[in-house]
Amino acid sequence: MTDPENHTIRLLREIRSAIEALDDKVDRLNDKVDRNGVEITDRIEKLRKLAFGESVLGRYAAGEVEERLEAVEQRLSDLESRG
Repeated sequence: MTDPENHTIRLLREIRSAIEALDDKVDRLNDKVDRNGVEITDRIEKLRKLAFGESVLGRYAAGEVEERLEAVEQRLSDLESRG
């Protein structure tokens, strides 16, 4: 039978190797999560800019329509006042 101290040392070395392997795996996962977090943040920012840009464009287009409607209303008002 082997000496209990040698057996304990062998087990501790195996445990150390397993912990190091697990630590490496956790580091790789953390790196992946960090990259995904940055990608998600970038996507959210792009969507935010896109939504804001569309709303500005929508306001501009609505402003154009309002101006045209005001011009038509003014012409109609002028015609009504003449007649």
